Amino acid sequence: MKTHTLPAALPAALIAASLGLSLALPAAAQEADERPTPNSVIEAAAPEEWAAIPTSDLMVMRLADDAEGNRREVVIQLMPKPFSQGWVDNIRLLANTSFWDGTTVYRVVDNWVTQWGDGEDNEELAKPLPEGIKVVPESEYVAKVPDEKSEQAGRFGLIDSYAEATDFRDGFPIVQTGDYWWPTHCYASVGVARDLTPNTGTGAELYTVIGHAPRQLDRNIAVVGRVIEGMEHLSTLPRGKGGAGVYADDSKRVPIEWVRMADDLSEEARPKFEYLATESASFERYVKVRANRGDSFYQVAAGGVDICNVQVPIRRITDAE
Repeated sequence: MKTHTLPAALPAALIAASLGLSLALPAAAQEADERPTPNSVIEAAAPEEWAAIPTSDLMVMRLADDAEGNRREVVIQLMPKPFSQGWVDNIRLLANTSFWDGTTVYRVVDNWVTQWGDGEDNEELAKPLPEGIKVVPESEYVAKVPDEKSEQAGRFGLIDSYAEATDFRDGFPIVQTGDYWWPTHCYASVGVARDLTPNTGTGAELYTVIGHAPRQLDRNIAVVGRVIEGMEHLSTLPRGKGGAGVYADDSKRVPIEWVRMADDLSEEARPKFEYLATESASFERYVKVRANRGDSFYQVAAGGVDICNVQVPIRRITDAE
């Protein structure tokens, strides 16, 4: 939810000058508010606390230009091991065989998802899948927690309504119950569309969350990554008016020009990103500040924060940096 503040008041010196008044502000009011904010924690993080995202885990989707001729490009970071790797392998294969080239973004449901692909539920119209696509079992919706990681669950002290403990691994929010952990459906998460169980989807049909986190989908659909740049090209599209949010008017569909793994792009076109390492001291402080805002805008500290509202800081980097 966006918050809106009232327009800032005119500077006191300007008011005093215009009225010919001598206006003195209390010294305390002139001092900068030094209480920490999430942004100030991010800005203060040491360079060594930032971790590079492997370009081999980045997938770039080029949509057709918008009506004003502006380029639309979406960058997706695929889920690292040990989560959802059967589907992730399928997605890499689909990208490497140019499967999505010429398909569309065809379904947009308000406060739910934007979906793209070829409509594989219609076998007569769907493109043939490349050889090597795996059938992934439902058991891979979760992963076994390594013994050395079990004791770290809940290290941030966040309470979750859907699991016993919360955590972050390699920059992704995850949750845990007992001996198993799994990735969560948060805003911008990318998942695999599927038919009814035991179907788990191949990865040919993907969606991203564009509304409130639908956590009831956790462990029922595979989370395979997240959009880290260009989310606005998927979240602001017109909502579909057909059944299940599919565009009834085919002209509303957004053409996908191509999808490639970043490593297959030229060096100049290859995007590079890094994230604030979720094992770092600055990230731990960042979580605590998000859960207990005490800066000048907030009058009451919440005392907690939903795991999906702890957006892991990610920034694009250039070779010059």
